[in-house]
Amino acid sequence: MISNDIYKAAQFLNNNEIVAIPTETVYGLAANIYSEKAIHAIFDLKNRPLVNPLIVHIGSLHDLNKVAEEVPEMAYKLMKRFWPGPLTLVLKKTIAVPDSITAGKSTVAVRMPNHPKTLKLLNLLPFPLAAPSANPSGYISPTTATHVDDYFNEKLPMVLNGGRCEMGIESTIIGFEKEAPVIYRLGSLAIEELENEIGPITIRNFEEQHPNAPGMMAKHYAPVTKTIFTSDVESAINSNQEKRIGILLFNLEVKNKSIIYQEILSKKSDLKEAATNLYAALHRLDNLKLDVIIVEEFPDNQLGRSINDRLKRAATTN
Repeated sequence: MISNDIYKAAQFLNNNEIVAIPTETVYGLAANIYSEKAIHAIFDLKNRPLVNPLIVHIGSLHDLNKVAEEVPEMAYKLMKRFWPGPLTLVLKKTIAVPDSITAGKSTVAVRMPNHPKTLKLLNLLPFPLAAPSANPSGYISPTTATHVDDYFNEKLPMVLNGGRCEMGIESTIIGFEKEAPVIYRLGSLAIEELENEIGPITIRNFEEQHPNAPGMMAKHYAPVTKTIFTSDVESAINSNQEKRIGILLFNLEVKNKSIIYQEILSKKSDLKEAATNLYAALHRLDNLKLDVIIVEEFPDNQLGRSINDRLKRAATTN
């Protein structure tokens, strides 16, 4: 059920049920962090590996001490600049945070989403929300309520409709190792923006066995359709001429009679616009029963680096 009723969503969550919620990045499957039943239901519904931690969402800085302690000064600096917004911080967890959320780790991933409906919802509730992306594990993330409903339909009591997600790809995740900042997942905040605030940051965003944060699995964000990531679109088309081909491009159309359908993410070459449009375009391509989707490599700077990260992972499964 897709609904605009925030109070109904709060009622379901207070009853330890799962509700899909909008954020500025992607939609999430939300549940009370203190309900083991609800948290296990998230993992079951998504078919998510238990070693993959969840992100805790809070509605106010006053709620931070419920879930995190010994917070580094550098983290506070980032919160002041980027919260509410698409930044997740990996911090030392309090004893109140269940191990099921953190995959048994001593740290917890926390963020304050920048979406008016979800902020209102969070501030109605007496508990924070755990909310991984609202898709089966490994599949394309949802950026509309309809995407979520298509995935789960009657399996969810409610999808809170917040419109199309403004940012379009997941939050950037930063942790601290020996007080130095480390990016565990590239996302909607470009590394350049973050480094302007706190200086050089190490990137370490792949870890299959024991990930330090959500979103570190190599196989992720993937269409069902075979997907090829390439810097040479023409060669990839020529290698698949006998197939039904779909193309995802940054800014310029490709002329080739082998192409069934193509998506251009930003005709004005705007990387933020391209990020916003990315997942919706992949959903459309994946629904066309194509033989192959060819995705173009983006400029490897600013949000182009985050888009390339998602497209590489989309192609890893094929």
